[in-house]
Amino acid sequence: MNANGTKKIILASQSPRRVALLKQMGIDCLVIPADIDETVLNLEPPNEYVLRLAEQKTLAIAAKLNGPFADIPDLNSPILAADTTVALNNEIFGKPENEADAFNMLKKLSNSTHQVHTAIALVFNGKCETALNTTLVTMMPLSDAMINAYIASNEPMDKAGSYAIQGLAGSWIKRIEGSYTGVMGLPVYETAMLLEKICGYKI
Repeated sequence: MNANGTKKIILASQSPRRVALLKQMGIDCLVIPADIDETVLNLEPPNEYVLRLAEQKTLAIAAKLNGPFADIPDLNSPILAADTTVALNNEIFGKPENEADAFNMLKKLSNSTHQVHTAIALVFNGKCETALNTTLVTMMPLSDAMINAYIASNEPMDKAGSYAIQGLAGSWIKRIEGSYTGVMGLPVYETAMLLEKICGYKI
């Protein structure tokens, strides 16, 4: 926390949705995106995959702060990272590589109940802790025309699973069991709990 009482963190993500959710929680963030290898390991379960990536992102930024970013103020702020993936029958759906990939993902997710796993990691004062949120999402049946129209909007192209629940695809979601903000990419409950436990931030 800064001298003026502002709750400040370093966010290892350039996601505007995560920035907005943190602002909603009363948290200011300095955005320093992490660049790591996000390749899935052989037979790696989706929940372990997102936990590993979230932790690696925080550690990558912690290492950077001793190098090219050494002149940035508030270097003693907590470092928060998150990673989200969609999974169906243990198959991981990351961000689509192209329109055909997005179409194939949405075709598989159509008329299904899938999992959205979002992991968060927090590094502060030499400690690193993680938390995981898993939400079940039921999607309505989608026609090819619906999928193609959605892809034409360009909304799915940088989203895990090729859709955004807070966007145009929100009307396709029949039911969720879990955290809406977790599906957006930052489960605010788990984030608040970690910030209080590790940093003493009262949200």
